[in-house]
Amino acid sequence: MAIWPMWPLVAFGMLPFGSSSVCANYCHKTVINSRWPCLPVIILFQGLHFVNATQLLLHMMGSVALLYWGIRMVRTGATRAFGAALRRMIAACSRSRVAALTTGATITAVIQSSMATSLLTSALIGRGQLSLSVGLAIMLGANVGTTLAAQILSFDVKAVWAVLVFVGVALHTASEAGKLKGLGRMAIGLGLIMLGLTHIDLAVTPLTQSAAFKMVLGSMSGAPVIAVLVAALITWAVHSSLSVVLIVMALAAAGALPIPAALALVLGANLGGAFTPYVEQSAAAPAVRRLPLGNLIVRLVVALPLLAVLGPVAGGLGLMESAPARVVINFHTAYNVLAAILALPFCDALANLCSRLLPDPPQQAETVGPRYLDENVLDQPPVALADALREVLHVGDKIEVMLRNAILVLENDDQKLMKQVASADDEVDTLYEAIKHYLMQISRSELSEDEAQRYVDILAFATNLEHMGDIIDKNLMELAAKKIKNQLSFSAEGIADIRRVHAHVVSNLRLALNIFTTGNITLARRLIAEKVALRDIERVAADKHFARLREGRIETVQTSSIHLDVLRDLKRINSHITSVAYQILDAAGELQGSRLKGDLE
Repeated sequence: MAIWPMWPLVAFGMLPFGSSSVCANYCHKTVINSRWPCLPVIILFQGLHFVNATQLLLHMMGSVALLYWGIRMVRTGATRAFGAALRRMIAACSRSRVAALTTGATITAVIQSSMATSLLTSALIGRGQLSLSVGLAIMLGANVGTTLAAQILSFDVKAVWAVLVFVGVALHTASEAGKLKGLGRMAIGLGLIMLGLTHIDLAVTPLTQSAAFKMVLGSMSGAPVIAVLVAALITWAVHSSLSVVLIVMALAAAGALPIPAALALVLGANLGGAFTPYVEQSAAAPAVRRLPLGNLIVRLVVALPLLAVLGPVAGGLGLMESAPARVVINFHTAYNVLAAILALPFCDALANLCSRLLPDPPQQAETVGPRYLDENVLDQPPVALADALREVLHVGDKIEVMLRNAILVLENDDQKLMKQVASADDEVDTLYEAIKHYLMQISRSELSEDEAQRYVDILAFATNLEHMGDIIDKNLMELAAKKIKNQLSFSAEGIADIRRVHAHVVSNLRLALNIFTTGNITLARRLIAEKVALRDIERVAADKHFARLREGRIETVQTSSIHLDVLRDLKRINSHITSVAYQILDAAGELQGSRLKGDLE
């Protein structure tokens, strides 16, 4: 129809009509007579003077932006203040479905983002640290927990927004880092949410005087499927089901939205909230995508029957609660509680269904490139750091293989294995660059103090691993090539000494990877002690080599420079290995100058 090109002009109050009533009547008749009863942009301003239309639209846009940003600040503040504790809670979930559900509800009640809970839980499932059925129980609880803020905000508490913002700014400014700064951010976010809701009320109030506006929104009651789809699409676009639910609540409270239409929009917001994590993780491994898929299935199965009986449900809720805002939020909570009760006994069956729908891919030859760096979780620093840590461990495993192959090349003159070591070093370089690039994309301002330290530790250890790979490929393998070219052989005693030093270095590498993962101070002190022990072993090996030189042993004389250089390079590799222990001990205050506090046992 001809009305389509006029949308932007009508929306911004710029149609060239002589009076607002002419424009309003034209829009009213056109919409009434069209097959598109849900075109609110056309008639938003019927009964209003068009000189204020742009102001009204900007007011509404700004109010929604305040609401969205406030929710984001609550989520990031809670993650910074309690992120480590929340991750431990998820990882510690037992096989009890009720305990997992309670954990999910508690965590999401704090961070007010079921999507964040979904991403954290999916990451643990992808690493094999949590079963899918337990993860589904956590998400059922998360869906209930995310309704807490909506319940609180459905009461008339918006007047305290100024106090919350003041207290939040004071806490955020007075604290350099840590939980208080995160709590301050949460308080500011809550204040902005309340301020946004207040201004949405102010923007909607003039519109409630328009019969045409009420007619358009009321038409959603007769087309609940369209209302669900619209709300789901908006939720996917803004990545926040809570934002959409609160806007629906504000419209219903102002009398601009009939209750049946509001309930349909709430269903759409919930479905959109479940759909968003699945889309966000579409590029992830099947094991990671199964959790959001299961959550989406649960919400769909519960929503479809409710969609058919929205009228009676709205009437029943209206008898129990007269305030429209409370009716909307009570339905939001009841829907998620009902879904949790119905689905909890079937978590195992649902997990099996999701595994069949998203099976693991067939085993393929390992490809060059990172395994665990998921760019979809970069806006969740705790999860992103965990992925980076796992990728560094992947590099550590490759370095261990290179180190074990290096001694075989030196012993057996295996040129084929030498090429494999060179290829592995290229892979290590590729992974190192990928880890650096990934870490650079994580916003340092979003990190808590502990996470910022972990960020530095991950990058430092990755750098040391890359240096180890270079020493193995560029130094040890060059020495092996020189030995092969000149057809030299180590003496039996000489190669035995090299093996002894090499075995100690490999053992220290395994210990360092353990320390890097756990941050265990006792193990870190042990690694420092092992560095001293290796120095003694290397010194004894060198002394024995010089003794053989004095005896004039032909193999020793011919390979002397290679032998000593191999010992030197193994010692250099060990120095890079032990660097992780110094990082852990320094952060724990266990270092004094360049020495450990206390005596090493």
